This record gives sequence, C-alpha cells and structure tokens, in this order.
Amino acid sequence: MSWAGIAAGLAAASIWGGMYVVTKVVLDVVPPFTLLTLRLLLGAACLAVPVALQSRVRFSRRQLLLSLLIGLLGYGVSVGLQFIGTQLSTAANASLLTSATPAFMVVFAGLVLRERPSRPGLAGLILATIGVLAVLDPRNARLDRELAAGNLALIGAALTWALYSVLIKWISRDVATLPLSLVSFLGGLPFSLALATRELPMIDLGEVTPGVIVGVLYVGVVSTAAAMYLWNKSLALLDASLAGLMFFAQPVVGAGLGAALLSEHLGASFWIGAGFIAAGEVVATRPSSMPRPVEAGASRPGGIVR
Repeated sequence: MSWAGIAAGLAAASIWGGMYVVTKVVLDVVPPFTLLTLRLLLGAACLAVPVALQSRVRFSRRQLLLSLLIGLLGYGVSVGLQFIGTQLSTAANASLLTSATPAFMVVFAGLVLRERPSRPGLAGLILATIGVLAVLDPRNARLDRELAAGNLALIGAALTWALYSVLIKWISRDVATLPLSLVSFLGGLPFSLALATRELPMIDLGEVTPGVIVGVLYVGVVSTAAAMYLWNKSLALLDASLAGLMFFAQPVVGAGLGAALLSEHLGASFWIGAGFIAAGEVVATRPSSMPRPVEAGASRPGGIVR
C-alpha cells in the first residue's frame, strides 16, 4: 500500500491549489509565458543541484529523447494551452474543464499502460467528480460562441496533461523521478521561451516589487520544482488512475485559500463538494484497491544507475 504515493500526489495538488493566490498577484506584472519560462528555469536550477550530487546518473539516448518530448508535451504544450485557454475563456471555465484531467487519465492509462481501474477506484472517481462539480459550480461556466476557442484550448490542456501524466508513469519504470523531472523541465523550455520572446515586446512589465519577486520564487521553487517532482513521484508509485484522484485536492485548496486570503465567499456547495471529494479519496484508497509500488529502474535492464 503506497501511502507515500498518495501523500506525494495530495501534496502536489494542494501546492497547485495554493498557487492560484500567488499567480493572481504575479500575473498582473509578469506575462504568462515569461512566468512559465521563469518557472521552468528556477525548477530546473533547483533540481540540478541534487541530481549533480548523485554519484552516477545515466540516461540512454532513447530515454533522454523520450523524457524531453514528454516534458515538451506537459510543460510546453499542456501548460501553454491552459494559459491560452484561460486568456480566451474565463477562470471558471478553466477550473471546470481542466478538472476533467483525472477522467482522461483513466482512459490513457488503459490505452498506454493497460491499467484497469478497480471498482473502488471508479467509485472514488465518480464521487470526487461530483464533489468537484459542486465546488466549482458549472452554473458559473460560460459556453458562449465567442469563448469556444478558449474552451477548446482548455479541453486540450486537460487531455495533454492527462497524457503527460500517464507517459511519466510509463517512463518512470526505467528512470528515477528526480533526473526525469529535471529533463522534463528542460523539454518544456523551448516552447515557453519561444512564446515568451514574442509576448515580451508587446507587453510592458509592471512594477517588480519585492512581493512579486517572492511570488516568482514561490512559483518556481515550490509550485514547480517541489510540486512537479511530487506529482511525478506519485505517478511512479501509484496506478495512474489512482494518482489522478489526488488531482481533485487542487480546487478545494484553491477555493479555501481564496476565502482565507482574498476574502472570497464559500457557500454550502463548497463544503458539500469537499465532503464528496474526501469520500472519493477514502473509497479509492481502500487497501484492496491500492497497487504495489514499482521501483524505478527495476522493470527491465538498461534503467538508470544511481
């Protein structure tokens, strides 16, 4: 029973939920793809230190190329689509549509990994999905024709992040989580850097205050280096469909911190939804539904040497 995988997934999703409060301030000053580039650079710098301290880290050429491509999909295409979708749609639509990620993960896990979710896992997914719908309230979403492009981008973001997560699970069988996370960050950099160089000449940076600097550091070090590593670790230890359930902690933490720090109102639907999500997590993590952890590099020869 991999409680470490559950804890890692919940911690990652909780950190991302808290990022809403920080980015709300930082994005008023730093444009989105510039912020994404800074995130990846800071995240890579943080992980480069412990990777360099490891005695022997070796990728085969195939593993290195696949890790870079998976990083491009996750940190370039998926996060980029989320930024574009949020700009062209609404924040409520972004929260609602990207919450479909765990359901897409179940589909991709079946296609790529041949995973079959357990009955408790499926029951937990249904309960948690009901909870997310209650927390986010679909009545706040808008399906106007003028928002169609943004909504499609958000659906694309959910699909690509689900596929990224399943592919990370797949390659984690041969590659340890820490160097894999570092190489994945580097894979996303070309995409984000190209878009950052296009947006900077068109957008004037706002006033860079000490608070903004702290916010950027938080997003890069905590929300990127730490949270992405924890998410990848969760995927390495759990079935992809079960790890996806941990994603549902994100909207609950985000809404809770929004109420605590930004004086946003929480209605009865939030507490009902949070209860459903908690129930879904409990049902899905029953001992009979828990997978056996798989150690990186142990599934077949040619894995990473640590």
